[in-house]
Amino acid sequence: MQMYTEADVDHGCLEGKQITVLGYGSQGRAHALNLKDSGFRVVIGARKNGPSFSKAEADGFLVQEPADAVKGATIIAILTPDTSQAKLYESVLSNIDNGAALLFAHGFNIHFKQIQPRADLDVVLIAPKGPGDLVRRQYEEGHGVPCLVAVEKNATGSALPLALAYSAGIGGARAGVIETTFAEETETDLFGEQAVLCGGATELIVAGYETLVRNGYQPEVAYYEVMHEMKLIVDLLHEGGIAKMHNFISETAAWGDMISGPRVIDDHVRGKMQEVLDEIQDGTFADRWIAENAAGQPEYKALMSADLDHPIEKVGATLRAQMDWLEN
Repeated sequence: MQMYTEADVDHGCLEGKQITVLGYGSQGRAHALNLKDSGFRVVIGARKNGPSFSKAEADGFLVQEPADAVKGATIIAILTPDTSQAKLYESVLSNIDNGAALLFAHGFNIHFKQIQPRADLDVVLIAPKGPGDLVRRQYEEGHGVPCLVAVEKNATGSALPLALAYSAGIGGARAGVIETTFAEETETDLFGEQAVLCGGATELIVAGYETLVRNGYQPEVAYYEVMHEMKLIVDLLHEGGIAKMHNFISETAAWGDMISGPRVIDDHVRGKMQEVLDEIQDGTFADRWIAENAAGQPEYKALMSADLDHPIEKVGATLRAQMDWLEN
């Protein structure tokens, strides 16, 4: 493993240079504000008729239409949603200076060849391991969110130093920047989302809820046990791994963990996880997602509607309304 820290950063390589951030959503706003506070010259690219334009102006940035914003930029950070990046790149390409660097926070469009950059451009990745609000909050508190760095194309010979300087600008070098590849970042990120963090976790919670309710337990009690208390365990895991979790839960809970966990997450589940990873690696998932977007997202919308209409959501909304400490 190669990890870079502040000591490895050439902070001067971006001095006086323009960084253009395309997209002013969660990651875009956090990156831009952190870079500005680090002393870099940042221009925001956003559509004038979109909500981000006035928001970025209110934050003190020079904001231009994307095609104008990329002019003269040393780094162009493409931080819009994956589904819009290819068209955005094509719309600004003619105004990008020779030898500029394209920077991404997720490798999807490069790895799956939705964007095939011009030969003279550097192509790099800086992927913070956390959402934009955390990237901003940690920076403001004097810390940083760890990042991954990758160089897909080093056309100028300066791709890595530029990427590391950018990572320092958003606070990532404070916490460490691990070297990876676009393929590794993309495939592990997609797998983590689908099999564990989003798909796996939510399906496990819903299945637990349904099992309890089907056996006659009150929906509200089931919600507390399988959804509400999940945060308590996740916080322990986040702070100190499995060891801290075991240290803070009861021996009864730990015993149940060790004898029942493997019965739920068994070889059948591991086989299904491998299928998910295989489909990510061979491009099946990407092809399906690209086709779904081209068709107007009919299956996506239907699945999302079914998810949000599940009884656990209705029970949860009622219970959370009584928890005045939550930020709804």
